[in-house]
Amino acid sequence: MKFYNREKELQLLREIENISVEMSQMTILVGRRRVGKTKLLLKTVEGKKSVYFFVSRKSESILTSQFAEEAERVLNIPIGAYGRIADLLEHLMRVSQNMPFTIIIDEFQELINIDASIIGEMQRVWDVNKDSSRINLLLSGSVYSMMHRIFEDSKEPLFSRASNIIHLDVFGTDVLKEILHDHNANFSNEDLLAMYSFTGGVAWYVELFMNAKAFTYDKMVDYIFRENSLFINEGKNLLIEEFGKDYSIYFSILECISRGATTRGEIETAVGVNEIGGYLSKLEKTYSIIRQMRPIFSKPATKTVRYYIADNFLTFWFRFFNKYMSYVESGSMDLLKQIVNRDYPTFSGMMLERYYRQKAKESGHYTHIGNYWDRKGEHEIDIVLVNEMDKTVTLGEVKRQAKRISPQLLKEKSDYFLSKNPQLQSYKQSLQMLDLQDM
Repeated sequence: MKFYNREKELQLLREIENISVEMSQMTILVGRRRVGKTKLLLKTVEGKKSVYFFVSRKSESILTSQFAEEAERVLNIPIGAYGRIADLLEHLMRVSQNMPFTIIIDEFQELINIDASIIGEMQRVWDVNKDSSRINLLLSGSVYSMMHRIFEDSKEPLFSRASNIIHLDVFGTDVLKEILHDHNANFSNEDLLAMYSFTGGVAWYVELFMNAKAFTYDKMVDYIFRENSLFINEGKNLLIEEFGKDYSIYFSILECISRGATTRGEIETAVGVNEIGGYLSKLEKTYSIIRQMRPIFSKPATKTVRYYIADNFLTFWFRFFNKYMSYVESGSMDLLKQIVNRDYPTFSGMMLERYYRQKAKESGHYTHIGNYWDRKGEHEIDIVLVNEMDKTVTLGEVKRQAKRISPQLLKEKSDYFLSKNPQLQSYKQSLQMLDLQDM
């Protein structure tokens, strides 16, 4: 699959590279696994002098030796033998005084698993040499909690050392449309919704589908649930390192949320564990996997809170793979496909709401985007869009099929919402009824 999107990130990274010719720069690129960080970094340095290091779980001496060999090959100069990564970095920073170049260290957080002292030693080397060297140091990482700790925890050695921190997000809705159109100009909105629901715009998953010519809903389902599918253990592979020994509790919570238990009380009942507030807090603030959803314009202290999994693929994986792993283990993939086909209308209806809220956010036209429900969980409005500059408010209902939307009911719910938010009553108001055909 060709390289899509990332124009803003490419421009920023190239501007950083230009600055590094005069003074050293340290840039952090963070994003969930499979989102395309490595591809972006390699695209940035195409045709330029750059040394790429991937941190795998080997001894520091072996890694350093491999890194030195790669640097020697790229820079075409003798490097020498080093046993410590920090010593090699110091040598390379001195080389850059007369020959500016880029160093990429991919999966940087893995250095902690090799030897936590490496980070402190690199901090010393950076502080001593950054003003006299001309290195463009790009550090990429996937384990969100560890990367956050390394660079944003004031107690850690590399805190505040980075010149730039870039958070790489998934492909947006317009990019997904472009990709699907390039591979299948006759795609349907059902196909687009399926790709959005299953991949969430994560580059690697999209590429897998395109390479396999899985352009339609049916072909995507066949590809996901084939024998030895790469998707079977993907959720576990992504998260088990984040969660450590408590992963089973976190997995149970995420499965419950994926099935529709979205309030704290519902989750506690479903999981069978009291006082899960600490786990929910870590899932939100430490791991950035779930988010809180409050009725738009509600007070920050409101207890009317719902939780949802921010990542579409993980929502799908916990809803179908984690819940039905016994089907996978018994080889009953065809039965699991039947369950997916049975439950997909409900699941994709939820994703369609998410699609329209994301699309509204990407437009940049609104100062507030959200949804609404009252304290009893009633008077639900799927999408609320407010522009405080133009003084407009749009209230929308989202359904897969237009015939399931009641204009009268939407009007009644909208009147109730506006009565609870009188600051919007002077705004120009409109109602929006969105279905699959409006994508």
